[in-house]
Order: sequence, then C-alpha cells, then structure tokens
Amino acid sequence: MTYNAQLLDGMVIFVEVVNSGSFTQAAQNSGHSTSYISKEIHKLESRLGLRLMHRTTRSLSLTPEGEAYYRQCSLIINQAEEAESALSGQQLEPKGNLRISCPTSFGLSQMPCIIAKFLDRYPLVNLDVDLNNRKVDMITEGYDILVRGAHQLDDSSLISRKVYSSHAVTIASPAYLEKYGTPVHPNELINHQTISYSYVKQPNIWQFVDEEQKPFQVPVESRLLTNNSELELILCAAGNGITRMPKFNLGDEIESGKLVQLFEEYDRHKIDIYLIYPSRKHLSSKVRCFIDFVSEALNKDG
Repeated sequence: MTYNAQLLDGMVIFVEVVNSGSFTQAAQNSGHSTSYISKEIHKLESRLGLRLMHRTTRSLSLTPEGEAYYRQCSLIINQAEEAESALSGQQLEPKGNLRISCPTSFGLSQMPCIIAKFLDRYPLVNLDVDLNNRKVDMITEGYDILVRGAHQLDDSSLISRKVYSSHAVTIASPAYLEKYGTPVHPNELINHQTISYSYVKQPNIWQFVDEEQKPFQVPVESRLLTNNSELELILCAAGNGITRMPKFNLGDEIESGKLVQLFEEYDRHKIDIYLIYPSRKHLSSKVRCFIDFVSEALNKDG
C-alpha cells in the first residue's frame, strides 16, 4: 500500500457537515469557524478530484459520489471510536447510522415491530432500512447488514447467520378453484394458470418435497411473472391463478378462508432467513447489537 499522509484529512469534518446539515452548524459543533469548515471541504474535494456536495445559501445535498464517500467515512470513524474505547477499557454504547437491506415482503410482515423496539432500546442508533428484492452489492453500496431469504445461500466471503426458518406454501382462491378445479398433486400444475416470483433463479420451476422427504421439481407455465410478492398475493386472491410464496408473507388469509392451501403434504420446501454482514474480525457494537436483537426477536416469535 502506498504511503499517503493525507488519506484521512478532512474526513471527520466532512461527516460532521453531513450529519449537521449545514456548514454553520458543523462549525458550531466542532468549535471552528464557518470559513475554516468551508476551506477544509474544498481541500478535500480538490484532493479527491470529486464534487462531494451541492451547496446553496439554503440547502446542502450530497452528490452520488458524496453519498458513497460519506457511508465509508462514517464506517471508518465509528470503527476508530470503538478502537479508542476498547483501548481505554470503555464499553461503547451502540450509536451511529446502520444501513440495512431487507426483502420487501419480509420487511413489511415481520420487521416493523422489531425495528420499533430496537430504536427504543438503542436511542443513539439511526436506521436506514431499504426494502428491496434485488441483488445488492453489500460493500459497494455501503450496507452494514443484508436480510435475505433462501433455501441455501450462495458461497460468499461474507458472514451469514440464520435467524428464522419458514417454508413455501402453494395457494389459490376459492373462486379460482371453483372455476378451474382443485389440483391434488403438484404435477397437475402444468394444466393451471400460475403466478411466479421472478427474482428466483428458476421462476418457472417450483420445488416440492415428496412423501419420503425427497425434493422434486415441477415445471409451470406462468401467466404472470413479477418481482413483487404483494402483487402475487393480490392477484392470487382475486382468482387470477395459483401462486407459491414463503409462509411468512401471509397473514390469516388461509385461516379466514380467503385463500386455500394446496399440496400440504408436498409443500415443505424450506426457506431460511439470514442476516449477512461483512467478514470483519471485529464487528461494530451497533451491528452486533442489531444482529443479536433481531435473532432473539424472531426466534421468540417463531
């Protein structure tokens, strides 16, 4: 690694400006003049060869490059603070921003109560929760934790911790079954309209488990492919086809009779929920606390 004595110059002041929302407030918080803050930001941008923020007399906003740099700088500063606390024998209270990516359906069905309780217990931690179903680059996009559901995770240099287990259910509305008939075996799906989730590797191949607990696959011809499980559920309930999704996406639709579960004896394809985080030897206290908190909450509810 090439020696660079200026590598960290301006980082703390830049983060303070972003957190404060203005040069004036950052100057007051740091004990410097506004002109000093402005000069330090200008020097930082000149050294990086990038514009990090847009500044007017009334507002301050980050450029895309500034947002990425801010996330990395915040991580470095938090780790430095924790290193100093560890050396002095202090127990650092979790604080700072925690950026999380979570699947939309799981985030809406399982996480609101957990997030509310976490924020109440750790008042110095701010959460940035991005609900999405796409594949993300954890490091490049600056996430601290990914929440992901899978039958089996792909090999990765990242660390994962299983925190919840569910299984898939195949469902249809009473109106659909009355109109098209009720299939009794998954192989009959080829004769039915299906609604499939597009963000799996093979959306038109559905996985089941037979009486001997051996997995088998069934090809389907999807009338609809979508990357949104809420849309799947709405259209299924409206009688537009048979769909398949994790049980945790449902409320009381089966119990209330709004939807009918099919193939119960074959429908035990496991779906696990994992918390994924970078492979670092020492986790920050905010990341560690969130992982432990979510794991405990989901295991208690499960």
